[in-house]
Amino acid sequence: MDSLSYNDKGFAIAKIKTSAVCNMCKETIEKAMAYEKGVKDGVLDVDSKILTVTFDTKKTDLDKIKKAVSMSGYDANEVPANPKAYKNLHECCKKDAEH
Repeated sequence: MDSLSYNDKGFAIAKIKTSAVCNMCKETIEKAMAYEKGVKDGVLDVDSKILTVTFDTKKTDLDKIKKAVSMSGYDANEVPANPKAYKNLHECCKKDAEH
């Protein structure tokens, strides 16, 4: 079950476990969040693979955000990466890449 917290402006804050492995992944996911309607901020911690997303629940929801991460080629909690998007990732961004 996903859990949300809320900031003092009433925006929801969610933490999503991703399959990101490097700074290129960070750039890709954060760019996807910047284009997602209703998302105010999306920051990925590469070490923990946790994406912290702040969003307006009147404009989007957690399922849509997880789908956007998936469509970028990465797992998002229980939502697997879109296979076509994953295939198009740079080799260093794939889960089984050596780092």
